[in-house]
Amino acid sequence: MALFNLINGFYQTLTSLEASMLSEKMFEIIVDSTPLVSIDLVVRSPDNKVLLGKRVNRPAQGFWFVPGCRIMKNESIKATFKRLLDDELYIKHDIDLKKSLGVYQHFYPDNFLGDRFGTHYVVLAYQIKLLNLPSTLPKIQHSEYKWFEEDELLKSSNVHEHTKWYFLENKQT
Repeated sequence: MALFNLINGFYQTLTSLEASMLSEKMFEIIVDSTPLVSIDLVVRSPDNKVLLGKRVNRPAQGFWFVPGCRIMKNESIKATFKRLLDDELYIKHDIDLKKSLGVYQHFYPDNFLGDRFGTHYVVLAYQIKLLNLPSTLPKIQHSEYKWFEEDELLKSSNVHEHTKWYFLENKQT
């Protein structure tokens, strides 16, 4: 209960900018104690291919994964969506549509520091269709990017299972 009160009291005083700048130790306590809430984007090209990036960080390090980010304290879903488009895809609202794919839970055996405890995400998944493809993409969260055909990503052992769920009928939610 003391840990909950510490985290709750700490979080109540943060702005969204401050929440994104948590100390590593505080973020470790939060990841070990609570689920994180995030947005994942299935990004489709005009010819219906899907953009995946090869993850640099844990969890899911080394796997192809859809772009995504966690929602910061006091940050609206709309603001998070805009930040994701701007910072992770260099897209300034040049999309055809935004469609909700539902709410998912991702459980990982590791966390951003190692494998001493796992990570639990509650994910709000969306699909967007780009009108124009970005000429460059950032290499912060992903070491490289690739456009996949849907059947290709479903067959690949290098695409993370949580990404595949967005394309399956009997998906984990």
